[in-house]
Amino acid sequence: MARYIGPVCRLCRREGMKLFLKGERCHTEKCAIEKRNFPPGQHGQARKPKIVGYGLQLREKQKARRYYGLLEVQFRNLFEKAARAKGVTGDNMLNLLERRLDSAIYRIGFGTSRAQSRQIVRHGHIQVNGRKVNIPSFVVKPGDVVEVREKSKNNPTILSARDATAHAPSPNWLEVDRENLRARVLGQPKREDLVQIQLNEQLIVELYSK
Repeated sequence: MARYIGPVCRLCRREGMKLFLKGERCHTEKCAIEKRNFPPGQHGQARKPKIVGYGLQLREKQKARRYYGLLEVQFRNLFEKAARAKGVTGDNMLNLLERRLDSAIYRIGFGTSRAQSRQIVRHGHIQVNGRKVNIPSFVVKPGDVVEVREKSKNNPTILSARDATAHAPSPNWLEVDRENLRARVLGQPKREDLVQIQLNEQLIVELYSK
């Protein structure tokens, strides 16, 4: 599966806010936004365009896509799935994004960033309801038990991530057992549990609905 492999701090600078793409580094003074909070490129400091209409919609979509680590085709397919489901399309979209397995692993605290969580899933360290799942886009549902596989419970990357994220509160829709590297999905994520960044999902719906 294709993925973005370029400098991720560049993405945060382009959106003008922290997207928490580098884990704990984003909470320190080393964060690129703390040092160079202007768009990347030769004329980044000189550019101050007024963004309206389509530009606003595009920026919200790019912000959400980069925050969750999806490419355009992946993001569009997920949106179409959300649009077909009952309920408010924007809420459905964020719900599906949060319940992706790589995102759930990040929320649980087994990875310090979504990129690291995705790698942990791809390397086969995670099981859902007792069965190994190595597909980051797998969507967890209420009642599922997500845990680190027995043979991976001494993995230094996972243990280090667990310790590094111990200060972060778990979202209300997850019951986390950090000691045993296990979590249970209690229900559907609510809007206030969904994202760490300011995001207007309605603009994304308007963009894709044209």
